[in-house]
Amino acid sequence: MFELRCTVRNCCQPLRLRDNALRCDSGHHFDRAKAGYWSLLQPQDRRSTKAGDSDDAVLARHRWLSRGLAAGLVETLRPWIKSPKPGDESSSIRTLDLGCGEGSFGPALFSDNPSSYCGIDLSKRAIRLAARGWPEATWVLANADRTLPAADASVDQVISLFGRRPAEEIARVLVPGGACIIAVPGEDDLIELRESVQQEGRRRSRWEAVVDELTAAGLELARHKLWQQRVELQPDAIADALAMTYRAVRHSQQTRAETLTAMTVTLAADLILLHRPATHVGV
Repeated sequence: MFELRCTVRNCCQPLRLRDNALRCDSGHHFDRAKAGYWSLLQPQDRRSTKAGDSDDAVLARHRWLSRGLAAGLVETLRPWIKSPKPGDESSSIRTLDLGCGEGSFGPALFSDNPSSYCGIDLSKRAIRLAARGWPEATWVLANADRTLPAADASVDQVISLFGRRPAEEIARVLVPGGACIIAVPGEDDLIELRESVQQEGRRRSRWEAVVDELTAAGLELARHKLWQQRVELQPDAIADALAMTYRAVRHSQQTRAETLTAMTVTLAADLILLHRPATHVGV
């Protein structure tokens, strides 16, 4: 399984699997949940009793991805993904997936390397779904906004597909020459739906600010690419798009959303590839 480190404050020692639990040399231990994930969440990592995305948002995203609406995005990202060399069983590409959600992207992109993949999310409902869907991988309930449960310079690639991206921590855990792959919503993402429901379509480009955060932490921009496609959404898919995108929809917006029939919308994402320089000296 993926090598993790202790999340108890000021410990950070490696965790080893012993007696069906993860243990560090300081005596801290973490049991595996029945659903198959590891909870490394500490009390200070929770801001509420229901941390992470709401159950409704998690399930809506699960249904959305099950429809295959991100298949084009996955294929666009695939050339950027590092994979083990064919026939080389000793080769291991360690991947940390931040804000992995309900786990659809993991097996879609890393099915050939489950033992070296780790998905992290703050939602218990999401991480349960992920662990049940791909039990061969490592799934962790933790706060990816805080200290990541990986040793310094121990991860070959970090991905954040519409998830968390703590710049300093990403730079810390990446090996020299390691890759960071980020996806954020494009300015035209769901623009037609937003115009219909909100009666305005604000276009906001996010990717430049994301690059600024990560380059300030020591990473270097390698590529930027816009992924975009048009799809027809039925009313159930429209409802899921709203549930997974907007945490609070005004009553007037909800009323307008309920009247929508099938409509063609734009899906868009800014894709960013960065590297930690081979000569990077820690953050």
